[in-house]
Amino acid sequence: MSGLGNEARRFARGCQHGVLSTLSARIEGFPFGSVAPFVLDHAGCPIVLISDLAEHTRNIQADPRVSLIIQPWSPDMQATGRVTVLGHARALADKEEIGTRYLRYHPQARSYFAMHDFRFHRIEPVRIRYIGGFGKIHWIEPDAYLLPPAALAGQETGIIEHMNADHVASLADYCRHAHGVGPKKVEMIGIDPDGFDLRADDRILRLDFDERVDDAAAARRMLVELARQARDAGA
Repeated sequence: MSGLGNEARRFARGCQHGVLSTLSARIEGFPFGSVAPFVLDHAGCPIVLISDLAEHTRNIQADPRVSLIIQPWSPDMQATGRVTVLGHARALADKEEIGTRYLRYHPQARSYFAMHDFRFHRIEPVRIRYIGGFGKIHWIEPDAYLLPPAALAGQETGIIEHMNADHVASLADYCRHAHGVGPKKVEMIGIDPDGFDLRADDRILRLDFDERVDDAAAARRMLVELARQARDAGA
């Protein structure tokens, strides 16, 4: 089952928007859903930024049980894969800790982030529903989905700054090799144990690692190997 957990988590890392459902405090017993930008932390927990005045926050304060459905857009939404995370939403006391990562993915939220009434909530999974395609439907337990703490989380910003300062050509090669895209502007915005994300012009492109990466040294080896593969392929 851990293989399915890894597959579901990697799938979820390719998305940054979902639908968050809470239990309505205003209309008792009814679910309340709304579009919610999010990022996954390094473990795989979704992080959302919401106002203290939002309906969602009032609902969470009354009952922290939530679900977040994660699904990329497709012409046939019923045929494409999706992940639903059921869990408890917990407000994070430290806004800065996750803020840098969140804003790299959602720079348009910077004005919300600056407001005192907006705070991050982490969804701590209780169960994960993974639909990977027709007939591939599974319930997954958190211990098969979540990753343990690793040094990479604290090293992420340094790696990103280094890659964006010194290896922009390699970032462009990754885009061409993995996605067939030749961007005019490209930057790394996130790296985690499963892979990394690039903003190529106005698109976010996901590149998965072949194996889990837990620290900067392992990340460097993987990035160097990907650059070699891109060069050999004539990217």
